[in-house]
Amino acid sequence: MGRLTAQRRERPWREHRGTLSCERGRDMQLGMIGLGKMGGNMKLRLEKAGHQVVGYDRNPDVADVGSLADLVGALDAPRAVWVMVPAGEATRSTVAELAGLLSEGDIVVDGGNSRFTDDAVNAEALAQHGIGYIDAGVSGGVWGLTEGYALMVGGAAADVERLKPIFDALKPEGEFGFVHAGGVGAGHYAKMVHNGIEYAMMQAYAEGYELLEASEYVDNVPEIFKSWREGTVIRSWLLDLMDRALSADPDLAKVKGYVEDSGEGRWTVDEGIRLRVPLPAITESLFARFTSRQEDSPAMKAVAALRNQFGGHAVKSE
Repeated sequence: MGRLTAQRRERPWREHRGTLSCERGRDMQLGMIGLGKMGGNMKLRLEKAGHQVVGYDRNPDVADVGSLADLVGALDAPRAVWVMVPAGEATRSTVAELAGLLSEGDIVVDGGNSRFTDDAVNAEALAQHGIGYIDAGVSGGVWGLTEGYALMVGGAAADVERLKPIFDALKPEGEFGFVHAGGVGAGHYAKMVHNGIEYAMMQAYAEGYELLEASEYVDNVPEIFKSWREGTVIRSWLLDLMDRALSADPDLAKVKGYVEDSGEGRWTVDEGIRLRVPLPAITESLFARFTSRQEDSPAMKAVAALRNQFGGHAVKSE
């Protein structure tokens, strides 16, 4: 079995025949691959709830074991392994490696932001070895450790039910925060739509902020956003975070107006086109992010030139 850190050895587990088992039998055991901002905090939240989590990361300073093979060897069968690495090739290669290491009856959860079309491919590759597959859309960001993670999962009902104690520990307290959205791919599809909506909501707050900043009638923009946090129909966690950002930097002077996109906004728009579902707000919010990356928009140059041609409107020179 791979090297265990001092922190790892201090946990209330006992080593037995090459595996790690918990002294409290009712708790579950999970392998976590990827211990970054999300995976590392998810591991901590699960451990706080009493579950055993064996973590692997390419950074040996945070890993409990030195390889995927060591991680598999440290778990009792039937195993459950949660993959929390970047979407795309990193996830695909990790799943492919696990297919050769795990055994029939084990389950792999992909908790990254994978495109939903990847899920069927991953599930089929694992099914050839009798290994189950769950795709889990995870929302919560850096606040998930304390507030919980919203989980949207797809996969076979029996696999989802088996891992329910893990999902229950990760989700927020209360009635909401978890859904078995459907079969394989449904979890990541739901998360994709969730992020598309998030794009549009953030854009609406941002446009309102810019209009307030431009108005000669308004004196205190940060306090306006703060006042909206209670009693209004636009209150939300995003609004709370906007208030937090403005409290720290009222003029947002330390922030450059450049916004990346994770890919899920694009996939949402692609699905709107495929299914002929109009998504004007989500689509425009995605395009607004593209505009943020242009120091001098070529399209706006063309509009200025056209206005000059047909109306003689003034054009600003470089």
